Amino acid sequence: MESGTLKGAPAPAATADPRALRRVCGRFATGVAIIGAVGQAGNAVGLTVNSFASLSLEPPLILWSLARHSPNAGLFAPGAAFGVSILRAGHGELARRFATPQPDKFAGVPHWRCTHGVPYIDEALATLSCRVERADPLGDHLLIVGAVHDFAASEGEPLVFYGGDFISVAA
Repeated sequence: MESGTLKGAPAPAATADPRALRRVCGRFATGVAIIGAVGQAGNAVGLTVNSFASLSLEPPLILWSLARHSPNAGLFAPGAAFGVSILRAGHGELARRFATPQPDKFAGVPHWRCTHGVPYIDEALATLSCRVERADPLGDHLLIVGAVHDFAASEGEPLVFYGGDFISVAA
C-alpha cells in the first residue's frame, strides 16, 4: 500500500508527495483520447488526455483537464471549438506522439477536419464535437467543460492506460 494515508484517515494534501500521488492515481484505469483544436494560425493542434469523462447527458457535457502551463491553454477559452477522438486499442503510438511536444503532431497522421477546422483522428473509436462551456483553473490544471454538439461511435476495443502504460482489457 502507498504511504501517505492511514486506513480511514487521509493525509493532509499539503504533505502529499506528487510522485506517490501520481502512482496511486495510476491505479485507476482510463481510456485515452486526443483533443483536437485549431491553433492561432489555423493549424491543427492535438494533445493526449486520459482525464476525459462524461459529465451530463442533459444537457450533454463532457470534461477533461489540461496543465495550466501548456502552450495550448489559450485555445480553450469559453466558446472555442474543440474535438475529442477517443482512441482504440492499437493507437498507443498515436497517444505517445500527441503527448510529446512536436511542431506538427498531425503530419503524416490520417485525420480529417470538420467545418470549423477542428481535427479528428481517422478510425477513432468515437468522436465528439464540442465548444468550451467553462475553463476553470483548479490547482495546476484547467478543468475544461465542453458542451457536446455532435458525436459518433464505432465498434472496437478501447485504448486503456493503467500504471503508466497501455494495457489490453479482457472481455
